Amino acid sequence: MGKINIVRIDDRLIHGQVMTKWSKGLGTNAIYVIDNETASDDFMKDIYINTNSSSGLKIDVLSTDEVVEKWQKDQFGNDNVILLFKNIPAVKSVLDKDVLPVEKLNVGGISKKPDATFVIPSVGLNQADAEKLKEIEAKGIEVYFQTVPDSKKVSLDDAIKAIK
Repeated sequence: MGKINIVRIDDRLIHGQVMTKWSKGLGTNAIYVIDNETASDDFMKDIYINTNSSSGLKIDVLSTDEVVEKWQKDQFGNDNVILLFKNIPAVKSVLDKDVLPVEKLNVGGISKKPDATFVIPSVGLNQADAEKLKEIEAKGIEVYFQTVPDSKKVSLDDAIKAIK
């Protein structure tokens, strides 16, 4: 049976911090990019999957439905994974199915939108985002904000105090 090492939202998906900082020390051997748009774009999917040649990690690109199906089929096999979501609605849609054993959600990178406020330097949230994250936390999942493992960890309650 596989293991979910971390569930992270980062709209940049795979980049240096994910590949080096978050995958080290957790026994991670795979990153699953969970994004419906990327999963339906064969060109982009190939780009992400082919990053494994330099990282040594297995990379898979799945839709929100496919990640649930993969867990139900074989609990991710022998993969110790980072589940990497591009946005809050995608992770919420998966977690609302109550299938994956997720205890914590790391929010590490969301570009600032016009109606959003930076709650940590790399995460811009608006009120609608905050409400979705509160709904996730109400399921008993710890939601926290942290860019890299050695940076300060900020709780959802503390982060949303910054939203205007």
